[in-house]
Amino acid sequence: MHARAVAATTTALLGTAALLLPAPQARAGAERPTVIAHRGASTYAPENTLAAVDKAAELGISWVENDVQRTKDGELVVLHDDNLKRTTDVEEVFPGRAPWKVKDFTAAEIALLDAGSWFSPSYAGARVPTLEQYMDRVELHHQKLLLEIKNPDLYPGIEGQTLKALANEGWLDPDHVASRLIVQSFSAASVRTVHELRPAVKTGFLGTPPTADLSGYADFADQINPSYSSISTDYVDAVHEMEGPHGRPMEVFTWTVNDADTARLVAGYGVDGIITNSPDVVQDALPED
Repeated sequence: MHARAVAATTTALLGTAALLLPAPQARAGAERPTVIAHRGASTYAPENTLAAVDKAAELGISWVENDVQRTKDGELVVLHDDNLKRTTDVEEVFPGRAPWKVKDFTAAEIALLDAGSWFSPSYAGARVPTLEQYMDRVELHHQKLLLEIKNPDLYPGIEGQTLKALANEGWLDPDHVASRLIVQSFSAASVRTVHELRPAVKTGFLGTPPTADLSGYADFADQINPSYSSISTDYVDAVHEMEGPHGRPMEVFTWTVNDADTARLVAGYGVDGIITNSPDVVQDALPED
């Protein structure tokens, strides 16, 4: 996730100003926020690769986040951008195929690409994983998955297809659904669709809706997951006051926090989870339970 146009300029300025204030103390009785490795431990290994999952496991991080796109021939792959330029060698391998959109390449073509050398020569040869490969690696480490459906407008029906893939890999059984899986998106319509197709699955909306609109999101989203620069204690409290579709208070997982001071700041706001490229830094910054 990037801080796209999701946060308005005024909100961003307010968030920056908040960082200049002393960090609020964690409230008595508040649970330690969950730490989620953003695109895997992406400070230390190429994002959204199996190596980034492995690195998160090595650091002792239970939750990993990923991004799902769809290929020309309908395969689900794990990649943040809707094109292949930034994190693969697609321009060298397929020089005549600009603009190198994921949806214009088959899964077999994408499997040829190097998704690690851009990050470090030591990761040369890393591949763009399929969703199934990614889930298998997460399962191998007994981790948990925060899955983001990217650009659903580009991929009609991706919600149902993603749920089918999860089911095929055993990720929609009672154990996974109860405590090991969350599906999120910047698209409220996509989150609603996931909820309608599989009401038991925990869902999150990426963004910072006005507090007056939270009750509408509570019909289909268990979480509101905003940029850290757009929140405050009051906002987190307002989310917590809402009861989500599973009869529990809505949660807040905030992103993308990569330093200790900001981790302590948002923990003081009372957030339930912190999404980070540097999960060891955030974990070490948080007080013990």
